[in-house]
Amino acid sequence: MSEKVQAPPDAAERRTRPPVVVYPNGTLPPPDMAMLAAARERLTKIGEIVVPPREGGSFRVQRGHFFRIVSIEGPQVGDLNLWNADDLSERFFSGKTRALHATHVTTGDRLWSTLPHLRPMATITHDTLGWYGWDRDGAGIHDVIGTRCDPYTHRLLGGGDYHHCCHSNLSRALGAAVGKPAREVESHVHDVLNVFMCTGFTRDTHQYFMKASPVRPGDFIEFFAEIDLLGALSACPGGDCGATHSSDAAACHPLKVEIFATEAGLLAGWAPQQRNPYGRGHGA
Repeated sequence: MSEKVQAPPDAAERRTRPPVVVYPNGTLPPPDMAMLAAARERLTKIGEIVVPPREGGSFRVQRGHFFRIVSIEGPQVGDLNLWNADDLSERFFSGKTRALHATHVTTGDRLWSTLPHLRPMATITHDTLGWYGWDRDGAGIHDVIGTRCDPYTHRLLGGGDYHHCCHSNLSRALGAAVGKPAREVESHVHDVLNVFMCTGFTRDTHQYFMKASPVRPGDFIEFFAEIDLLGALSACPGGDCGATHSSDAAACHPLKVEIFATEAGLLAGWAPQQRNPYGRGHGA
C-alpha cells in the first residue's frame, strides 16, 4: 500500500487560485443565427432514414442543407459521428468542441473538425431540449464527454462479447456507406456527440455518470451542414441510458434522421469556411 501523501502547509492557498477559461471563445467567428433562423423557416424535407434500436445507420447531407435527429417512439439516446463526405480524415473533434464550447452543446454551438482542418462541420440551429439546462446533479443534455460504448471496454470489464455497442454499430454503418467491411473502417469511428443523453460528473469522485434522458417522441436536435457531410448514428443499446448501456435488456427505440433543403436565396452571402490557415510549419 502506498504511503498517504500529506498536504503542504500552503495547501489551502493553492486551492483558492481563481479558475481561468482555457479557450476564451469571444473571438470565435460566430454563426449567423439570424440568417439560419430565416432559412429554417423555409425547409423542405428531401430525405430521411430510420435507425433501428441497437443498430446504426448512415446518411449524407449536402452543405447548406439542414438535418434533424428525431425521437419518434420513446426515450432513446444516439451516438453521432460526422465526416467530411469527401475525406474521412476530416472528422468531428469532440474534445476541441468541448474545449471551445462546453461539456454539453445546444443551439448556436458548432461541431468542429479534427486537426489540421479545425473548422465548423455543423451548427446547431434548434434544440427542443434546450429548456433542460443544468439539473441539481450537474447533468446536461447532448454531451461531448463520453467516447461511445464499445466491445473492447465491454470485454475489458468482464462482459464478454457484445456486437451492438455503439462503436460496432457505427463501424457497420460506415462500412456499409463506403462499401468496406466494418473491421477495415472502424479506425475512422471516433468520439461522439451523445445526442439526447443526460450526463455529468459526480461531485464526490468526479466520475462520468448518466441518467434517464428527458427526450420524448417529437423532440429533435437540428443542425446546419457547413460542409458536405457523411454521418452515422447509433441508436444506443442503453435506450434512455437511465440504468445501463450495452445491454439487450434495456428498452430501446428507433431514431429518425431527416434531411432538409431551404430556399437558396435565404443563404445569400454564406460560404463554407476554409480549412484552418495555419501553415503547419510547427516551428521546424
